[in-house]
Amino acid sequence: MLTAIIAIFVIAYAAIALEHPLKINKSASALIGAGLLWTIYALGTGDPHLVGEHLNESLTGTAQIVFFLMGAMTIVEVVDAHNGFEVITKRIQTTKLSSLMWLVGFVTFFLSAALDNLTTTIVMISLMRKLLAKHEDRLFFAGIIVIAANSGGAWSPIGDVTTTMLWIGGQITSLAIIKGVILPALASMIVPLSLIAYSMRGKEVVSPEGGMSEHGLHNTTEFERKLMFFMGIGILVAVPAFKTITHLPPFMGIMFGLGILWLVGDLVHRHKEDEFKHHFTLIHALSKIDMSSIVFFIGILLAVATLEHTHILTSLASWLDQTIGRQDVIVIVIGIVSAIVDNVPLVAASMGMYSLADFPPDSFLWKFLAYCAGTGGSILIIGSAAGVAAMGLEKIHFGWYIKKISGLALIGYFSGVGVYLLQHNMGW
Repeated sequence: MLTAIIAIFVIAYAAIALEHPLKINKSASALIGAGLLWTIYALGTGDPHLVGEHLNESLTGTAQIVFFLMGAMTIVEVVDAHNGFEVITKRIQTTKLSSLMWLVGFVTFFLSAALDNLTTTIVMISLMRKLLAKHEDRLFFAGIIVIAANSGGAWSPIGDVTTTMLWIGGQITSLAIIKGVILPALASMIVPLSLIAYSMRGKEVVSPEGGMSEHGLHNTTEFERKLMFFMGIGILVAVPAFKTITHLPPFMGIMFGLGILWLVGDLVHRHKEDEFKHHFTLIHALSKIDMSSIVFFIGILLAVATLEHTHILTSLASWLDQTIGRQDVIVIVIGIVSAIVDNVPLVAASMGMYSLADFPPDSFLWKFLAYCAGTGGSILIIGSAAGVAAMGLEKIHFGWYIKKISGLALIGYFSGVGVYLLQHNMGW
């Protein structure tokens, strides 16, 4: 049974990693893998009651992550529908490419921590299309946006799916992850940003004709834009505080906030015609969220759960400890591998490999894993959701990214590793 489970998981994993050449959506591979793994586990164990208990336990953890992601993605879509992100974009005014690069890098870094790296990448690349006419310039900006978004997501409990998983799972707490990872994350962004900005010194910003005036058919007032932007960001930022005060799971906080945003939106638009206000409703926002990604998370988390319940991950952890022997090296390797393989299943596997009894919340392992898995995906364009989004939006070629960006991202990754290990050894 164990051999069959390992073989099916490896095949499903390969299909997920090779999504683009195979032209098979990774969500399909994840769901089929989860279905086959649980079927083999149920038939091989022969104890329906035990398997049922394990499935219910895994489903509870998976559902918490999925509900949280659905709520957060919906809030971001509502803000975007109201052109709320113009609160930030209208304030970006510079004529030098290098200055714009620094500004974009830091805005992306901190916005990613408040929203998430995928959403921030989409917002910032959309902004670059309104600011930059030359495609070559936009490619370099897209590269730094991917690096900055992944770095920014690594130090925030809501900035990256993997960090959110560790936070919801109890491996890290909000203040500890911010304090422990923000400096390494900054280093992983600033080093490549410095190198790219230096190469662009002296170059002028060439703006496209028409500038940033496009609003489409759905205009909003200044009040509506600011209200929905600050409410949306406020709700997302308040979730960690809600969890700390009430000790309720984060998904409850995000759902509570979503309800408040829904109520405010209905009140603001209550006097408008139904046909006009539909674009601004949460019903419309729910139809815009990426359900394919949600389904992928369900499939991969349930698939990894079978490896946990059959103790395969525990055995793998023991083998790694005996073979490599050093936790810091093991986590660094996991981070580099996340550039090739999606970091969601990698972190899910790591959570099953190491127990909270042996590695309590906020220990070295969990915070270092949050940094490495979050930033390691920047090394390749397919290594993170942010990279894949940028690849599609700006038509970035895999080879171009390796040639121009991967080396810089790798230098940044190891710069952050050095900073983390230094501050850990100094007892910070």
